[in-house]
Amino acid sequence: MSVVGGEEERLARSFEEHRAHLEAVAYRMLGSLAEAEDAVQEAWLRLGRVDPAGIDNLGGWLTTVTGRICLDLLRSRTARREQPMDDTFVPDPVIRPLSRVDPEQEALEADSVGIALLVVLESLDPDERLAFVLHDMFAVPFDDIAPAVERSPAATRQLASRARRRVRDSAPPSDPDAGRQRQALDAFRAAARTGDFEALLAVLHPDVVLRADAGALVQGVAGSKRLQGARRVAESAMLFARYNATARMVLVNGAPGLVSVADGRARSVLTATVRDGRITALYILADPDRLAGVVLPDEGE
Repeated sequence: MSVVGGEEERLARSFEEHRAHLEAVAYRMLGSLAEAEDAVQEAWLRLGRVDPAGIDNLGGWLTTVTGRICLDLLRSRTARREQPMDDTFVPDPVIRPLSRVDPEQEALEADSVGIALLVVLESLDPDERLAFVLHDMFAVPFDDIAPAVERSPAATRQLASRARRRVRDSAPPSDPDAGRQRQALDAFRAAARTGDFEALLAVLHPDVVLRADAGALVQGVAGSKRLQGARRVAESAMLFARYNATARMVLVNGAPGLVSVADGRARSVLTATVRDGRITALYILADPDRLAGVVLPDEGE
C-alpha cells in the first residue's frame, strides 16, 4: 500500500462502503459472481498502488477502474473464444428468499438485473457492454468512460446507443407484476409435476424459448440445449419432471424462480419471462460446477 497506519484503515473502510456497488457493476459486466468478486478485489489492489490524495471522487474512480478491469476480462474472453457465444449459456443466478421483510434488501432486489437481460449483455461487444452498463445502469458520464475504451466521448455515446438498441430489440419483455410471474411459474411447476401435458402447453407461449445450460461435461438428454416452441419445451419439461418434485419458489435476480434441491445442494435454477400470463422464455442453469457455489436461502426465510 502507498498509505500507512490510520490512513490505510480509513481507506479500507471507504472501500467497503463501495463494495456492494462495485460488485453490482462487475456482475453486470461479467455475468459471473466469482469473476465479479475477483474484479472488485483487483480494484482494491489497484487503489493500494495510487496516492488517494489525488482521487477527488473515490466512488467514481473505483467504478471506472472496476469497469476497466472487467473490460480487460471480456476482451480476453473474446480473444480466446474460437466461436460465438454458445446460445445455451445462462449467467450465474443470484438467489434470495421469496419473502422480503428487510427494506434494504427490498431496495436491492428492485435494482436487480434479470437473467434475460444478462443473456443479451453477453452478446454485446465488450466495449459496447462497458459503455451501456456504466452509463445506462450506473449513470457514469461518457467523458469518464471514453478513456477506458480508447474512444472520444461522442464515439463512446454511439457504443452505448448501439448496445441500447440491441437490448431493446432482444430482451423479451416480461410482465412486471411479480404475482402474475409467480402464478405462471406455479402453473408450470404443477403441470410438470403431475404430467399434465395440456396444462403445460396452456401456460407456455407458442413461441417460448428454453435455454438450458448444463455445462461442458454433461452430455445426452440432460446436456445443454436451446429449444423453441411450446410442444418441444413441454416435452422437455416432462422428461425432467422429477426435478419439480423438490423445486421451491425463490427470487432469482429479483424475480420469481424455481430452485431444485437434492442433498442440500442446488441441482438446477430456473427463471422465466412472462407476458400476458404465459411463459415466453425459460432459463435453466444445471451446470454442477457452477451450482456448487450457489448459496441457498433457508426455507424458513
